[in-house]
Amino acid sequence: MTITALPITAHPAVEGGLQLEITDVSPQTESIVSITLADPSGARLPSYVPGSHLVVQYGSGVNAYSLTGSGNGPNEYTISVLRVEDGAGGSVAMHQLDVGDRVYVSRPRSAFAPASTATHHLLIAAGIGITPVLSHARAAADRGTTSSLIYVYRPGAGAHVEEARELLGPGLTECSNRESFQKVLTEQLTTQSLGTHLYVCGPTAFMDSVLEQARELGWSSARLHSEAFGAAELEDGEPFTVNLARSGLKLDVPAGVSLLETLEKAGKTIPNMCRKGICGECALPVLRGTPQHRDLYLTEQEKSENTTMMCCVSRSEDPELELDL
Repeated sequence: MTITALPITAHPAVEGGLQLEITDVSPQTESIVSITLADPSGARLPSYVPGSHLVVQYGSGVNAYSLTGSGNGPNEYTISVLRVEDGAGGSVAMHQLDVGDRVYVSRPRSAFAPASTATHHLLIAAGIGITPVLSHARAAADRGTTSSLIYVYRPGAGAHVEEARELLGPGLTECSNRESFQKVLTEQLTTQSLGTHLYVCGPTAFMDSVLEQARELGWSSARLHSEAFGAAELEDGEPFTVNLARSGLKLDVPAGVSLLETLEKAGKTIPNMCRKGICGECALPVLRGTPQHRDLYLTEQEKSENTTMMCCVSRSEDPELELDL
């Protein structure tokens, strides 16, 4: 399918962004495709921090995809997309893009940046989670710092494997099953120098397991970094009431209905993208009450301050919550 024209209007999540042209579409596996985007005029694109992502508009919808480059003075952006048949349709639409199509994208956004004080970067990825950590590895190579990567993937389903092999050489360890991964992980976690920082990307359960084991072995939270590309299923939660201070509205949020949905039904336009507590687009300021934080975006420090909440997934610990809205 060739998209001959951009959508009439840009989605709020990509406003102030870029209009880019697809210059290459290359299959990585049967279900993963790499897409390269460039400025139609050939202009250099904005640089970005390793581990950054782009929000890409497909029709009226949007989704976020990790950039795989180093971020240093790029002439093009490259993302890789896993086709998910039972998702919201974004990945299917992305797989239908052809060279010459044009899309709206946001400027690169960082939620998974490398620590500037790290003496070594231990990268861990599962499946499509390779994309942001590959960016980290490329940036480390450009800057002359060291990195190593443990990549877990099913045989025949690994993306960017040859690139990782060329980039990291003996610093890459490939695992095709849980047993081999667990052995390698334990060894790596117990032999790293104190200045090493760990970065993990993959399914939520995979990341939780890696981070938990690292903490049990004495790694401090300051040295652990993660980026989720999928959110766990959340319970319905308890009903609560939200007061909108500036609007003068008082709304009931039933169990099983998100605060974001309740606000939208009341006519409020809230910027949002993933609706899974990952992207940070739907952040709202809290004036009173204690949010029940269920997102994957805010840091533990930010959550403890209770001044911001992600309304797509988070709820309230108290019967009432007041927002600056």
